[in-house]
Amino acid sequence: MRIFRILNNNAVVVVDGPQEKIVMGKGIAFGKRNNDIIPRDKIEKIFIMHANSSEKFQQLLATVPEKHIDLAEKIISQAERELSAPLSDHIHIALTDHLSFALERMANGFVIHNKLLNEIRTLYRKEYEIGMWAKELIREEIGVEIPEDEVAHIALHIHTAKMDAPSMNESLKQATIMREFVEQIEEKLQIRIEEESINYQRLITHLRFALHRIEQGEEFHPIDEDMLELIKEKYQEAYQCAKEIIISLREDEQYHFPDTEIAYIALHIQRLMK
Repeated sequence: MRIFRILNNNAVVVVDGPQEKIVMGKGIAFGKRNNDIIPRDKIEKIFIMHANSSEKFQQLLATVPEKHIDLAEKIISQAERELSAPLSDHIHIALTDHLSFALERMANGFVIHNKLLNEIRTLYRKEYEIGMWAKELIREEIGVEIPEDEVAHIALHIHTAKMDAPSMNESLKQATIMREFVEQIEEKLQIRIEEESINYQRLITHLRFALHRIEQGEEFHPIDEDMLELIKEKYQEAYQCAKEIIISLREDEQYHFPDTEIAYIALHIQRLMK
């Protein structure tokens, strides 16, 4: 392979037949010029992207600090190892761009917030653990201590880059619905939910699968009529709370939960009330 364009010390563009490819490797372009041959033992990654994505990635590689690019690539590689699956090529653009901007903002004294931190940590536990690994990597390599709010941002990027995962907008929508659900429970029942508790995590997990069933048109598990009436009678406050929140979801987001599902959610709310 011969160099067509040098992007930085660690990335070049090559022309291989009819295709342009981005080739990365530590020091791959050091002391090189256009048309020089790339040593194969220097090649670590080769990217073939659609024209628009390739152009965007080339711009990032040419303008973003090389250390930020290196950090993003190490995080992506770790994620692919931990998840035992390749991620979408777009994450090389999305995560690199996001991470560099976040580090730049922190250097300028901006505080990073993520109001969906707890929902992301619960919904995407494996990806969050990879984000915590990234937190330690960033601290070790550039001496910056990113907050857990940023860990959640990284986790969400990793989750949406999985081949079978919903888009970033869909994932954010799901997490936002759950945040609003929890806030409404706290407001209606005048309680403070401990977001590290097992009961909170069970509620969020249950809601996640309930929303998935609705979106996929799947049937809900039935509940015995006697059990349904018992829940309505014994846990009236929790059931009424669940019913009111579900009605608001139906109006705002067009999510239709059956009565049996309201009963299951009421049981989760009852545990939170204790």
